[in-house]
Amino acid sequence: MSDHTPWPEEFASAYRALGYWRGETFGQWLRELARRHGTREAVVAGDVRLTYAGLDHAADRLAAGLADHGLRKGERVVVHLPNDAAFFEVVFALFRLGALPVFALPAHRGAEIAHLAGQSGATAYVTARDLAVESPVPTLYADALPYAEPRELDGPDASDVAFLQLSGGSTGLPKLIPRTHDDYLYSVRASAEICELSEESVYLCALPVAHNFPLSSPGVLGVLHAGGRVVMAPAPTPDVAFPLIEKEGVTMTALVPPLALVWMAARRKHDLSGLRVLQVGGAPFPAETARRVGPELGCRLQQVFGMAEGLVNYTRADDPDEIVHTTQGRPISPHDEVLIVDEDGRPAETGELLTRGPYTIRGYYRDADPSAFTDDGYYRTGDLVRRTPSGHLVVEGRVKDLINRGGEKVSPEEVEACLLTHPAVLDAAVVSLLDPYLGERSCAFVLPGGTPPTAAEIRAFVREQGLAAYKVPDRVEFVTAFPTTGVGKTSKKELRAALRAGLRGEV
Repeated sequence: MSDHTPWPEEFASAYRALGYWRGETFGQWLRELARRHGTREAVVAGDVRLTYAGLDHAADRLAAGLADHGLRKGERVVVHLPNDAAFFEVVFALFRLGALPVFALPAHRGAEIAHLAGQSGATAYVTARDLAVESPVPTLYADALPYAEPRELDGPDASDVAFLQLSGGSTGLPKLIPRTHDDYLYSVRASAEICELSEESVYLCALPVAHNFPLSSPGVLGVLHAGGRVVMAPAPTPDVAFPLIEKEGVTMTALVPPLALVWMAARRKHDLSGLRVLQVGGAPFPAETARRVGPELGCRLQQVFGMAEGLVNYTRADDPDEIVHTTQGRPISPHDEVLIVDEDGRPAETGELLTRGPYTIRGYYRDADPSAFTDDGYYRTGDLVRRTPSGHLVVEGRVKDLINRGGEKVSPEEVEACLLTHPAVLDAAVVSLLDPYLGERSCAFVLPGGTPPTAAEIRAFVREQGLAAYKVPDRVEFVTAFPTTGVGKTSKKELRAALRAGLRGEV
C-alpha cells in the first residue's frame, strides 16, 4: 500500500523546469521569510504578536522539543487547534521536523478525531484544552508544548508529503489528501501573485485556518509569503471580525456565502474602509448576492472555487464586474489541465470537472478511493461545471451526492450509518434540501422500527454519537416506506422531489 501517489517523472521534471517546483520545504521557506522580514509582524492573535523571526525561532524550539519527546520524521500528528498563534508554531515545527500535520477542524469531535488518527496512523494529537476530545493516541496540549534548545534536525525533502488535509468525504468519513512541500508552495506563491499581495497586506483569518481556503487561497500562507500580516479571528461573526478589521487595518479576508450575507446585513459601528477585497468561496454564491458586496461592504469581491485536492480558480482584479459576479474564476496555472465531460466521459458543454496539474494530487493517502482518479491521472472532482469563452468556470452543481452546508461538506452515508445504530430506526436516507441562506441543508428520512422517536430525539442522538454539529440533520421526516429505483435502491431523487413538493409522511 502506497502512502502517496507521486506525479509521473515526465510531469515532475516539467514542473521543475518551469520553476513551479523549486525544491524548497516549508521549513526552509519560513527561514527565508524570517531572513527577509525579521522584525515585521507575521501573526497577530489576541494579545500575541509574532514577528517573522519570532515564529521561525519558536518553530525551531518546538521542533527540537517534539524530537526530544520522541516524535520522528514521517510520523503523523493530528492537529486540532482554533485560530490562534499556536497553530503556526505547531505546524511549522512539524514541517521542520518532517512530521506530518493531519489537519482537523475545530468543529470535529470524537468520531472524526478517532477516524483521522486511525486512518493516518497518527502517533500524537495536538489540541487546545477547550477543544480536546478523547483520543486513541497521546495528547499534547497547546499550552504545555515541549520547547527545547534549537538544533539541526534531519528534515524532509521538498518532494515529501508535508501534511494531510481532509477531502469533502463523499463516501463516509473524509479521505486524507497528501500535499507535498513542492506542490503546495507553488500554489501559495502563485495565489499570492494573482491576489496582488504585498508587505502592506493585512489578512483577517475568519474561517477555521486548517481549511484549505483560508490556509492557502491565498490565505495565511500567501500573506506570509508576501511579507504581510495575518490577523487571527477567534470567530467570523461581525461582532468579533469588524473590530479587528478596524483596529488592525485589515485589507483582505475570506468568507463562505452564508457569512457574507451575515456581514452585509450587520449594522456596522466600526470603520471597514481599509477592507479592499472580500473573497467568497466554499459554496455557490448567487449572482444577485455577489452584486451586493461592493455597494454594501465597500470592497471588491473576488470569487474563489477550489478543492483541497488541488485545483484553485480565482476571478482576477482586472476581470469585468459581470465576470466577477457570475463566475467562480479561472485556474491558477497555465498548466492546470481541465476537462468537462458527460457521464460517458465525452467532452460536454456542461459536465463533470476533471483536472490534473502541478498542484493537484494523483491519489489519496494510502490509495483510498482510486476510482476518484482516471487512469491518466485526472482527478474526478464531482463538480458540475461549464466554461465561459474567457476560460472562467461556472459551477452548476455537483455530480456527487454530497451536501454542501454553507461550505461544510456533509456525507449522507456517514450520517445514515450513524442513524442506523439507533435502536428505533429501521432505515434512513439523508438528502439535501435547498436553503437560501446556507445553500443546502440536510434532511433525514427515517423509517422507524417500532415506536417512532421524535425528530428532536433523532437529532440529539446524532449529536451524542460524537459527530460534528454541522452533520446533525437540519430536518427529520418519518416515512412508512422509501421510494425505490428500478433496481430496488432507495430513490433519493424522489425524496428530494417530495421535499420540494412540501410533502410529509409517506412519499
